[in-house]
Amino acid sequence: MSIFKRVGSILRSNKDVPPTTPVGNPLEDARVGDIVSVDLEEYVVSGKAIYFDRGFAPHRYAYYLQSGKNIQCLIVEKGRTYDCFICSFIEGALDDPNDVPTRLELDENVTFDLEYHRNDVTRTEGNTDFRNGDDVIFWRYFGPDQRFFFLQWQDGKFIALEGERTPGNQIKFLKSTP
Repeated sequence: MSIFKRVGSILRSNKDVPPTTPVGNPLEDARVGDIVSVDLEEYVVSGKAIYFDRGFAPHRYAYYLQSGKNIQCLIVEKGRTYDCFICSFIEGALDDPNDVPTRLELDENVTFDLEYHRNDVTRTEGNTDFRNGDDVIFWRYFGPDQRFFFLQWQDGKFIALEGERTPGNQIKFLKSTP
């Protein structure tokens, strides 16, 4: 084989390589309008809240999931692994973030203990309960049987959620077309 044939075949083989696009993580990159399947039920993402510390990468995502009139919230916390929680909104009444207790009793038979709380900044898309770019205080409580309680406060408004941990590999995303 001549040197020209070898060089020609090398050049042709380099042309056939398609450009690679970076693959994102669907737990972080889902957008409003995407379809999400959790526990064999399909939802449309109607809102997204991204939580971060100023100057740092996001560490928590809250997806507002709608299926008919039913609205759930998928909370994704980023750490060494992804902790995912499917939650239902619940009604309650608190007036001041300084009055948030370290132990909550729900329905007089379930007790939740404070795991941590922190101050974050939110970036929002679509229909959420929070404004874009404002500070939010976030409390996470744990209870019996892998149940969790989340409390969020922003500018005088509390949002309460109760849910359970869901394995991230059971959450499937279907991207919408732009």
